[in-house]
Amino acid sequence: MEEEKEKKGQRDAYEDFLTDLSNQFAHGEEEKKFMDSISSEPPQEDVQINVGERVRSVRESRGLTFQDISQRTGIEESFLEEIEAGSAAPPLGTVIKLAKALDMKVGYFISGEEDRAFTIVRRDGGKVISRYDSKKGKRYGYEYVSLAPHKKDRHMEPFLVTLIPAETEEERSTHDGQEFIYVLDGIMEVRLGDEIHLLEPGDAIYYDSTVPHLVKCHGDRETKILAVLYTER
Repeated sequence: MEEEKEKKGQRDAYEDFLTDLSNQFAHGEEEKKFMDSISSEPPQEDVQINVGERVRSVRESRGLTFQDISQRTGIEESFLEEIEAGSAAPPLGTVIKLAKALDMKVGYFISGEEDRAFTIVRRDGGKVISRYDSKKGKRYGYEYVSLAPHKKDRHMEPFLVTLIPAETEEERSTHDGQEFIYVLDGIMEVRLGDEIHLLEPGDAIYYDSTVPHLVKCHGDRETKILAVLYTER
């Protein structure tokens, strides 16, 4: 008899639990609110990177003129003025040259101060940065997410890059350092000196950045790559 009462008590408690759970989600709207409360944040909107303020601050603190930076980098003074004014977003190759000329790390101009022993970027937590030319109307042909923002004393700059069919043909870049690229999706076209190579998912390439190079998607399909840049500074 006692055993039967015990079993009945356990059964009643279980049924009460199911009833409570059912009541909690009795209405679709309530369930939706609950799911929304635990869902991840929506992806951030694309933003245009503006390194001008940081470039100007560092340049002025070092007592350098536009002419000084132009002589060190080969970048035209008019373009340097556009960068500092925020009317032009420089491609990565230009940012690397500016960093070397100003004796700064590349990451400072992209993500600001480096103050952490390690950094984690969640799947949907990165800031997508779109690249536009000085006319602000046409893409350079890629957008990227920094995978190591704020990591101090880093020697590598890893990026998740989406190569986009572009209306403008970007010039080949040359700068100190090395680059490693692994293709995740799509077909990537890389131009190194006089050579042109097509890489597909699973392919990788490692080259010296001093070689004139251009990386772009091949055809009209977006391409996703993992790119790691290394600079001595």
